[in-house]
Amino acid sequence: MLVRLNKYLANQGIAARRKCDEFIESGLVKVNGVVVTQLGTKIESTTDKVEIDNSVILDKPELVYFLLNKPLGYVCTVTGPETPKVVELFEHIKERVFPVGRLDKLTTGMLIMTNDGNFSFRMTHPKFEKEKEYVVKVREKVTKAVEEILRKPFYIMGKLTQEAKIHVQGPHLFHVILKEGRNRQIRRMCQRAGLTIEKLKRVRIGKVMLGTLKPGEFRKLNEDELVLLTETK
Repeated sequence: MLVRLNKYLANQGIAARRKCDEFIESGLVKVNGVVVTQLGTKIESTTDKVEIDNSVILDKPELVYFLLNKPLGYVCTVTGPETPKVVELFEHIKERVFPVGRLDKLTTGMLIMTNDGNFSFRMTHPKFEKEKEYVVKVREKVTKAVEEILRKPFYIMGKLTQEAKIHVQGPHLFHVILKEGRNRQIRRMCQRAGLTIEKLKRVRIGKVMLGTLKPGEFRKLNEDELVLLTETK
């Protein structure tokens, strides 16, 4: 696969792309034994031999980040007997990706897939408090009293939840915004309020929206979106 030399070096953890450009211009980088100083040079990442300051670079998998619209019925586990798995949607991708966090089998919508463990940690650890927004359609009518029950903190496995933000969109439709991802939290909220969920879909993580992807479709996250997802408050 053809890739810019500075991007290849950055993906191997050498330095940021701008610094890699400086290494290239300084004559410190060789491709197949030949010094390369031209910025914008592309290499074949799977076959070309790249050296920096006479040290051979060992190829590392390219870090990739995808935004998936998870279809109904898919599970987010990587191993185990339950199928179908979301990773099966990425079987034609050469990198082995895994889901960042989980959506249960009956929940659809925004799911990030990656092979970057550090990124996954930053996205899922409670101290980073990434807002997640869901659209919920229920069978029963959402009254003011029901709205208050939905918003109110409650205990899951001995730990009190944070107060949820609730935005009612219609008699049977509302949005939930959470800063945590406790086990089946929205389903538990609705059960406490006497609501039967008909559809549950995640549409936003942090400042990045799901957009117009159809169920089962995915795309690469761009650099601006990655910055938005990993920025602190």
